[in-house]
Amino acid sequence: ADALRTGSYPLRPFLTFRLPGLAMVQASLPPMAVLALLYLLAVTTAWVWFRRLAEALPRTPPRIAATILLAAGMLAFVQPGLIAFHEIWAGLLVALSLALRRPGRWVEAVAIGCIAMLLRETAVLYVAIMAVLAFVEGHRREAIGWGAALAVFTLALIAHAVAVHGVTGPLDATSPGWAGMHGFGLFVRAMTLATGLQLLPSALAALLVALSLFGWASWRDPLALRAVATFAAYALVISLFARLDTFYWGLLIAPAFLIGLAFAPDGLRDLMTRALDRRRVRVQRIGQ
Repeated sequence: ADALRTGSYPLRPFLTFRLPGLAMVQASLPPMAVLALLYLLAVTTAWVWFRRLAEALPRTPPRIAATILLAAGMLAFVQPGLIAFHEIWAGLLVALSLALRRPGRWVEAVAIGCIAMLLRETAVLYVAIMAVLAFVEGHRREAIGWGAALAVFTLALIAHAVAVHGVTGPLDATSPGWAGMHGFGLFVRAMTLATGLQLLPSALAALLVALSLFGWASWRDPLALRAVATFAAYALVISLFARLDTFYWGLLIAPAFLIGLAFAPDGLRDLMTRALDRRRVRVQRIGQ
């Protein structure tokens, strides 16, 4: 609390305080060990996604393209200067959880999603979406698992709120709130700055953000359904609630976001085929 006051940071409400898990782990390890842990997590996430994409993309060119897009989405996640950012760790964990989840195999995904929430509370949106989809699809045990993770997070958040209340007072600075209402453009900016799209002209980057969402939506797979639901939910939250200086919320979904571009060509082809289909349905009346 004293460090935040010294830096003129807001201390209220309690959500302005990050959950202490990441800071405690980093404080207990040498800096090189923390960096090695980050790289290990990044490599593991990339490898799991590569294996999932190899199953979905049997041809070599699309697989290479998807791998390049995965690397472009993870550029920020291997920068030593960002090692203290909670979103860096939580974003990798969310991506890893999403890739690990398969029908009938969800325990690992739930555990990793729970860790992501305990590092950065905004990961709760991902876990909530996974719980809802599991329930809707009739996977009751999986839905209970995600619900249990949400319960653990809720208890941790309550304990965190109580602890923060004990070290703050009414004279401490208050956050300006989270009612930015900046629209979809801020989401585009967030994803541009969080990925390799920042190397491209802004107009092209905006087009690729939209195409990536379209690509995920055009892939008929349980993984794609969960991915596009997660990305769309964060797009909505960032558009409605993020401030201009909280664009880094996009890091929660950045690692796998650009992979959708690998599926966009097939989606556009199918869309054009449907649009150009001029077959007519003839109705013939038969008299009796």
